[in-house]
Amino acid sequence: MKIKVCGLRDADNLKEIAALGPDFVGFIFYDQSPRFVGEELDADVVKALPRSIRKVGVFVNASPEFILRSVKKYDFQYVQLHGNETPDYCRSLRNRGINVIKAFRVDESFNFSMLNNYKAQCDFFLFDAKGDQPGGNGHTFDWSILSRYDNEKPFFISGGIGLDNLDQLAALKGMKLYGVDVNSQVETAPGVKDVEKVKELIDRLRPIEEEVE
Repeated sequence: MKIKVCGLRDADNLKEIAALGPDFVGFIFYDQSPRFVGEELDADVVKALPRSIRKVGVFVNASPEFILRSVKKYDFQYVQLHGNETPDYCRSLRNRGINVIKAFRVDESFNFSMLNNYKAQCDFFLFDAKGDQPGGNGHTFDWSILSRYDNEKPFFISGGIGLDNLDQLAALKGMKLYGVDVNSQVETAPGVKDVEKVKELIDRLRPIEEEVE
């Protein structure tokens, strides 16, 4: 189970979270988000993160040029698209060598068949709860809806995931669940992660690997 900690922006907090060894860290470039990085994100600190941690820029209906500039500035390995980006938009980024995570807000009425148009243009899907904001709303959706997902593309699950509902992830066994995306439920304030909560979450989700003698 891969672990992505999203919505970081404070340099010291980022270093503390990085020391816990998450698989992915995410930075939000959407100016309506309370976790918008603005001018706060130190590119040197981001670039200095261990190579084992993949860096993700999160965008909502941004121009490809802005995304490309951000990828270059911060050395992102992935971009996560949380808006109404089309399959052609995703393909245009991939053609420029960018790995794409496409997010979708899911509820009972979600049409999973439309994902077929995106499958070839994305590396991963991310399924989030529908809410007022494109992401980071802090509530979960009914994960049983994902039983209707029949795609081969591995996915992240997002939306209100925290220490209280980790056990419910067991219901998704056998699906293409690649990882969890955590944000608001492991914070002390918007954009500032609770290091102890993130540590506990990682310890619980990541099986302890026996040391090879």
